[in-house]
Amino acid sequence: MIKSIDELVQESLPKAMSYSQYRDLVANLAKDSKSTGPSQTDDLAKYTKLNDRRMKRWDKLFKINETATQTIRNTAKNHTWLVLTESWCGDASPALPVMEKVTAVSTAINLKVILRDENVLLMNRFLTNGGMSIPKLIVWDNTSQNVLGSWGPRSQNAAKLVEEHKGLHGTILPGFKEELQIWYNTDKGQSILKELVALLALK
Repeated sequence: MIKSIDELVQESLPKAMSYSQYRDLVANLAKDSKSTGPSQTDDLAKYTKLNDRRMKRWDKLFKINETATQTIRNTAKNHTWLVLTESWCGDASPALPVMEKVTAVSTAINLKVILRDENVLLMNRFLTNGGMSIPKLIVWDNTSQNVLGSWGPRSQNAAKLVEEHKGLHGTILPGFKEELQIWYNTDKGQSILKELVALLALK
């Protein structure tokens, strides 16, 4: 019997990590030159180390402006934001710290993290253009016990940059990952913040 999306989320929530637990996991993996997931390669370990450093910077530097803060406090509902990710994911390094800052503003939203490769059945219900792209945020209503929507793996502005690059080169060139991270730093998380705040209206 095929399980519904709601059933898969309910099964995933008890084994989900808090953001601080996820950060500890990534930091420890980075120290040991390892990564999450069944495949252990030098590249994945390298990206895990990069992401640990990047998330440290985002955790420290990203701030939510007063307007967004008031909007979050006024519109937040009893939701859980369940995020599928992996330690090596470059798009997760700016996104998860912004998610954490948003949910920290209101006790009505609870941020939880699970690993994609340990939750493939759930991931397969939230594919992006047929791929298991992450991070993928699932908005779960704690009252009605169902999924309201999702976000990810990138903001619309970042996704547009990726599509333009693919259109020009036919694929993602190795150097583009660094270009995208520079764009994230220039954007200062504002594109992600805007779209995450919009999720608060889901019901």
